[in-house]
Amino acid sequence: MTLTDRSASTTTPAAPPGSSTGSSTRSPGAERGSDDTASRIWHSWTPVRQRTRPAIVRGAGYHVWDDAGRRYLDATSSALNAVCGYGESRIEAAARTQAAQLHHFELSRFTHRPAAALAERLTGLLGGPLTRTVLVNSGSEAVEAAVRIAIDLWPLRGEPRSRVVTLERGYHGSTALCQSLSGLPHLANRYRDPIPVTRVPLPREGAALRTADGLERAFELIEQAVAEPHEDGPPAAVVLEPLLNVGGGIVLPPGLLARLRRLCDRTGALLILDEVFTGLGRTGAWFASQHEDVRPDLMVLSKGLNGGYAPIGAAVAAGHLAEDFAAEPVVGGLRYGHTTSGHAIACAAALATLDVIEEDGLVARSARHGADLLDALTAGATGPLVTDVRGRGLVVTVEMADADLAARLVQAATARRLLLRQQGRAVMAVPPLTIDETGVREIAESVAGALDDVRTGGRP
Repeated sequence: MTLTDRSASTTTPAAPPGSSTGSSTRSPGAERGSDDTASRIWHSWTPVRQRTRPAIVRGAGYHVWDDAGRRYLDATSSALNAVCGYGESRIEAAARTQAAQLHHFELSRFTHRPAAALAERLTGLLGGPLTRTVLVNSGSEAVEAAVRIAIDLWPLRGEPRSRVVTLERGYHGSTALCQSLSGLPHLANRYRDPIPVTRVPLPREGAALRTADGLERAFELIEQAVAEPHEDGPPAAVVLEPLLNVGGGIVLPPGLLARLRRLCDRTGALLILDEVFTGLGRTGAWFASQHEDVRPDLMVLSKGLNGGYAPIGAAVAAGHLAEDFAAEPVVGGLRYGHTTSGHAIACAAALATLDVIEEDGLVARSARHGADLLDALTAGATGPLVTDVRGRGLVVTVEMADADLAARLVQAATARRLLLRQQGRAVMAVPPLTIDETGVREIAESVAGALDDVRTGGRP
């Protein structure tokens, strides 16, 4: 029995309309998630008026099933976070055991063992200066914590800085502060920006960044934003993703992170790497920054941290940054946190997830199967509708000529029982790290077939 099925054997029949007997307040169909009850959900990031979508009711491995019994290969990893796939008994058992012992205790005045163990584990994985972990509930909260640390630090050093440099096409979360970091139109912050932000544009074509000229141009634009005089003063921090997710599955030019690290050292700006999406094996390394052996001042983690089994996020800071906060005049530390920050069940699930990643060699599998998937899609996703195929690890992007074609490709793939992710013109295959040779082949064949359906207007 799982944590969510305790009442499965004691279903109470619904009382007839107007009846005063029985205590159930469930509407008809609530048990199975009918069209009527599903309409009560205000789905995030989607139009309010949209056709009814199927309910996903079960998952196993890298497949999920809907309420009509249809099986899909999930090349979206749910919200890009199901890195260990579905039905992983070792993570379920860890969460169940922790729930029975201590579900949570808040961390502002006390600690608990799962939080302490997770912070210690992350320090060991990251190495070097990253030794102090702030545990939160999501990637957005982790980014906000990291940016707050960077900005609050400078007055303590006697040199107030508040400006942040980001990439225009970056995505860092959905709080007001995090949305203000991005220049993507659909993420526009409708309120007054809480901090000054310089957003650096990159070439629109993903392929343009993979050339030597692309690297030089990208670095030149970032260097200008960081090092040249600005009305808001020098930046407190530079925040970026090592591989852009919502911005279109963009692989940054090799060498850019290393040069950016040297630029930050020269100007004093803190380097914050947002590895919410790329961390914990997704790109074929534990952390995407390890491809260039770059150590940031702060790293942000979330999606892969516990495989989607419970909400969690982390901002891991260099130890000396925490020491600077001893001079903070009010609380002598970080003024940030939430009721369930570092939730004990989530921390236990995260520790078990890290065990699974290590024991099953999922980082190496991501590198190996990601290379195979990139080769297969490069060979199979061809023709005038496709403008680029790129990837790193188990992030492979097929860039279409326009966003409408990308949407049609995702729809055609769904009809073939393959779930893909659309970001503008980009269609991304981001399967769980547990994918195998059979799954890679199925993704490649389904994408090729879906492209044919888009070209011909046919159906599978």
